[in-house]
Amino acid sequence: MSETSKSGGATATRPLLTLRGMSKSFGAVEAMKEVDLDVRPGEVMGLLGDNGAGKSTLIKAIAGVQPADAGEATFEGQPVRLDSPQAATELGIATVYQDLALCENLDIVANLFLGQEASNGNPYILDETSMEQKTAELLDSLGVTTIRSVRTEVERLSGGQRQAIAIARSLLGEPKMVLLDEPTAALGVVQTAHILELIERLRDRGLGVIVISHNLADVFKVADRVTVLRLGRVAGTFEIGDSSHEEIVAAITGAEFGGGGDGERPTEEAPF
Repeated sequence: MSETSKSGGATATRPLLTLRGMSKSFGAVEAMKEVDLDVRPGEVMGLLGDNGAGKSTLIKAIAGVQPADAGEATFEGQPVRLDSPQAATELGIATVYQDLALCENLDIVANLFLGQEASNGNPYILDETSMEQKTAELLDSLGVTTIRSVRTEVERLSGGQRQAIAIARSLLGEPKMVLLDEPTAALGVVQTAHILELIERLRDRGLGVIVISHNLADVFKVADRVTVLRLGRVAGTFEIGDSSHEEIVAAITGAEFGGGGDGERPTEEAPF
């Protein structure tokens, strides 16, 4: 059988990514403790939790930036080791961090192809025409219509446009999964709407998408399911269509546990 996603398509029952017992500590601080997670193709999984919940630790573990200390991972049904960014990229996992990592003094084309420039057989001569064409086609496929020229320098773009460029860049390697860290943070209403539409387009492409967000309304608009982390542990996984805001807020705050028992831990993630 299959389950129906928000986009109306069928979401495969076999997870694209499966994590079991993922744990990560920084000294005495347990940033992530025995986390289980499943993400299917063509599904948007919201990752929620208060500051210090372990969301960024989990994303960095999946991306191979900060490998987990313990736990098992499978990708497309095969056991994998997420022990480096290269390993994650080779599997087809792309990550867009909150800082976007764009070069403001370069134009859109240069940012998309930075480090992977196209050439016509001569490594000293770039194929600018091919890169421009592919950039335009990629932005068009994502529904990005507010950018007049792909030669516009990033420093002249709005926050929403920059986020769209960072997401577009992540798709150049044709990934199977995209991790988005606070993609709508500090954006206006219109720009947020554009990014949420873009996330839906990623799902329509059949990608597995994980979205970290503090905005519950945004998550309810695009996510198929939500996993809540609290104090480094999974506090619950919810089907959006069968869950209320109140249930998820209760999981985030720990209200369902009577407000005690787990204690507090000092902080979330140590810098790397």
